[in-house]
Amino acid sequence: MLKSQIAGLALVGLVAAGCSGMNTQQQRALSGAAIGTGAGAAIGLLTGGSVVTGAVIGAAAGTAGGLLYHEEQKKK
Repeated sequence: MLKSQIAGLALVGLVAAGCSGMNTQQQRALSGAAIGTGAGAAIGLLTGGSVVTGAVIGAAAGTAGGLLYHEEQKKK
């Protein structure tokens, strides 16, 4: 159990370090994908559907939403 927690924390640290050189568009797309993945998985779980399918659909929708948000912010 402890080894898996340490491995999980190491993975989170590596992912966070890999995101430091991203531009604004990439950060917003990734944030949208992460939020969409969590929301889609939760909806799949709560409705009795497939959690994985919900996560995949949520990730795609979140990425698109993040990119659309970025485009709107560029216009301002």
